Amino acid sequence: KSKNILFVIQKPDVYKSPASDTYIVFGEAKIEDLSQRAQIAAANQFKNLGQNPTANNTTDQTSQSNEKGSSDKNANQSSAKAETIQEESDEDEQVDSQGIEENDIQLVMSQSKASRSKAIKALRKCNNDIVNAIMELAE
Repeated sequence: KSKNILFVIQKPDVYKSPASDTYIVFGEAKIEDLSQRAQIAAANQFKNLGQNPTANNTTDQTSQSNEKGSSDKNANQSSAKAETIQEESDEDEQVDSQGIEENDIQLVMSQSKASRSKAIKALRKCNNDIVNAIMELAE
């Protein structure tokens, strides 16, 4: 009944009737839910997107501090603190969510692990397109 569910037979034995276009298939049938597979793939993709930039930034900062010395290391730490303070102030401000459905906001927040205000801003920027908003926050 649902178009998102398939019956999959891993190692089928298939026989064709010589008199007609009739096939007989033997094997263990398993149910495969395409919507669940898509959700898992999307979750893994977001995990990978979230982890890769962090790893790259860490290696970049390490190589920079090794090349330039400890004075640059202190400068990097102070700029990181400033960015953290900026992000916290962005999260505290109230953003008007008029015209955006609450379910869309919650979905973007849960998938991107972003604050409510960031989710609303991303949805507004992407004209209420949930997928583009999630991708915007993943960058």
